[in-house]
Amino acid sequence: MKISSASSSATTTAAAAGTLVLLSLLLIGWAEQAAAHPLSQALSPVLRNTDTYRNVGEAAREAQAKQDDPSVRLLPSLDTNQDHMKICCLHANILDFYLNNILPHHSGKATHMGRLRVDLGRISLDLSNHGCNVTHYHDHQHTVEFKKRFHKMEGQQRLNKAVSEVDILFSYLQDFCVFPSNTINTTSTTTAN
Repeated sequence: MKISSASSSATTTAAAAGTLVLLSLLLIGWAEQAAAHPLSQALSPVLRNTDTYRNVGEAAREAQAKQDDPSVRLLPSLDTNQDHMKICCLHANILDFYLNNILPHHSGKATHMGRLRVDLGRISLDLSNHGCNVTHYHDHQHTVEFKKRFHKMEGQQRLNKAVSEVDILFSYLQDFCVFPSNTINTTSTTTAN
């Protein structure tokens, strides 16, 4: 009897330890899933990529060191009390301008500039797939003002100035190109069931 009692006690202890390990793993999985789905989920996963964030910062800092007048700003201030998707698509339009008119002509360090072009191109594609029609915003006051300021400057000076502000553009994209919170809640509830 003592042998079976010791055996049953060992089995109970092993089962309890196994249950504890299983519960810990489930808790870790839930925590990772919660971290992967923040309250403001980006319309493009590249907007939350740390390598992209670092490349944007490096490109901006490199160009800031070359600019003539840091007090001039190309990207106009924006009233952020508007529909977030409109602000997102407006900045997607400016991103499109960067991809077609600025980055191909800027001579930054090849390592981060090449990767930056690819990442920003992916963001542009993702935003387009989520309904940002960039041509709709070509005549928007904000876009017109940006292009007017850009074309007022000379050659390499304007390219350096624009790239020095790519971090500001990226911040706007990160802040406003997100799923509305009610969409996230609906998606989370649907996937959980």
